[in-house]
Amino acid sequence: MKDTLDTENPRKAWMSLMALAPEGRVASLLASVGAPPTFTWLRVPEIGSTMVRGRAGATGAPFNLGELTVTRCALTLDTGEVGHAYIQGRRKADAEAAAVVDALMQTKLADTLQEAVLDPLISEMAERKAARAAKAAATKVDFFTMTRGED
Repeated sequence: MKDTLDTENPRKAWMSLMALAPEGRVASLLASVGAPPTFTWLRVPEIGSTMVRGRAGATGAPFNLGELTVTRCALTLDTGEVGHAYIQGRRKADAEAAAVVDALMQTKLADTLQEAVLDPLISEMAERKAARAAKAAATKVDFFTMTRGED
């Protein structure tokens, strides 16, 4: 899985960002923007599973790795924009919040949501990535600094 965001497809980037967000984070950031818009469900949040595929060495033939629990939903705002969400795990509230953000990003509120919801998620993702890299770097062993006992 890549840790970078797709800059060529902005919708794909924000959908990925929300799918990777910690539990409850998208909803809390969305609540800071104001009252949620009115919408109609196209598909209420439902929990299911999807098959995850992998490749040996990232280049081999694909194989079925196993199933992953996901929550999905779709909604339409009263103004006509449609929002979708697929979130890992059993998180109906997160899927709803992500679908609302997806729909609102297609309106004139996109810049406001970018600053209030997506930019904080991007910086938090970068911090998590840096912390993970620092933790991995702390375990690095530099064998070239060890003496071999030969004088």
